[in-house]
Amino acid sequence: MNKTISIVAGAFLSALSFVSCNHTPSMVTRQLALDSLFTSIFPEGEPGGAVLIMKGEDVIFDKGYGLATLPKGNHIDGNTFFNIASCSKTFTAAAVVDMASKGLVDLDANFNLYFPEYTDPIWEKIKVRHLLSHSSGIPDERGYLTKEQRIAGDEDLATEYIKGLDHLNFEPGTAYEYINPTFVLLGKLIERISGMEFTEYMEKEVFVPAGMDKTLYFDRNHQDQIPNMAHGYEYADVEDMPEERTASAPSQGKKDWYEYDFGEETFFATRPDGGIYTSTHEMSRWDISKIAALMTKETVVSGSPYSDYQNRPDTWYGFGLFIEPDCVYHTGDNGGFKALNAYYPEQNVHVMIFANRADWDRYKIKTEVEKILGLNATKAL
Repeated sequence: MNKTISIVAGAFLSALSFVSCNHTPSMVTRQLALDSLFTSIFPEGEPGGAVLIMKGEDVIFDKGYGLATLPKGNHIDGNTFFNIASCSKTFTAAAVVDMASKGLVDLDANFNLYFPEYTDPIWEKIKVRHLLSHSSGIPDERGYLTKEQRIAGDEDLATEYIKGLDHLNFEPGTAYEYINPTFVLLGKLIERISGMEFTEYMEKEVFVPAGMDKTLYFDRNHQDQIPNMAHGYEYADVEDMPEERTASAPSQGKKDWYEYDFGEETFFATRPDGGIYTSTHEMSRWDISKIAALMTKETVVSGSPYSDYQNRPDTWYGFGLFIEPDCVYHTGDNGGFKALNAYYPEQNVHVMIFANRADWDRYKIKTEVEKILGLNATKAL
C-alpha cells in the first residue's frame, strides 16, 4: 500500500486531523467521542500515546497525546517512534509464513530438521507451527540473571537453556502457553534459512517492501538511530525505587514519572519477540492483507492453565496473532511502553494505539473504541 499520512490533507476539527470519504455528522460525532476518550487517558503534559484508526486506506482518526520525553519533550504525533513490544511477533510470524509460502520452510516439519543440534527426543514432537502459535510446550525456564546480564543479554542468552531442555509442560499442539523464547527461536530459524542476520532480513524482505523504511529494531549500541524516539515511563516512588518492579507498581512513597525503558527494564535486548520501534504512520503502510495467512485458529487461549496473558473467552492464537470472533490483534508490553495493534476484517478497520505509559486498561479502551465505531454492530461505519 502506498499511503502518505505524514502530511494530512483534509479537515481539522478541534486540533483533530482526519481524512475520510465520510464527513457525515455521525462520523464527526464518533471522532469527537474518540478524542474525548483518549484525552481522558492521556492527559496533557504527561507521557501519552499515538492513535491511528483506518478503514481501508482512509484515515478515520489520527492524533497524538502527551509527551514523547519528559519533562519538556516533543508532543506525540503519528511520527513518534515507540517500542511496540510483542506486537513485533506478528512481523516475525509473517516472515516465517512467507518463507513457507516460498517453499523455504515447512510449518509441519519438526524444528530440529533445521536445528539438528537439538537432539533430545522432545524435538521430534515440536513443529515450526507450534512455535508460531505458543503451543510448543517449551517451558520458560530462563535461570536467574543479574540485572546487568538481563539488560545486556541477547538472543543467545535468552535461549541458552533450551539447548539442554529435556522436558515439556504439555504435549505440543494441545495447549497454550505464552512465552517469548520460542519467538526468539523463530528469529534464529529465519537467520539459518536465509543466511542473513535477522534484522537485516526483516529490513530487506518485510519493512522496506512495505514502505516502512524507517522502522527498525532496537540496538542498545545505536539508540540514536531511532527517529523521533519516545521513552517509556511509569508513575512510581522514585525515592526508593526497587530493582525488581512492574510498570506502575504500587508505592506508599512520593510518586513521579520515571523513565522505564532500556537501562531500567530487561526486555529490550531481544528482537524477534519484541524489539521493533515504529510509529503509527509507519505501521499504516504495512499491507494489512498479509495477516490473512496468519489468521488460522491454531491454539485455544481461553481457559489455558499455563498462561493468563490475553486469556479470555472465545480467544485463539494463530500465527503471531490473537483471534477473537470480530477481531484479530496483538498486544505489547515492555517497560513503560504499551501497545495495541488490532484489525477488524469484516469492516476492514485497523486500530493502532502506541503509548509510552503502561497505566491504562488496554482491553477496556479497545472495547470503548469498538462501541464508538460500532465495530461489533451489524451496521458499522
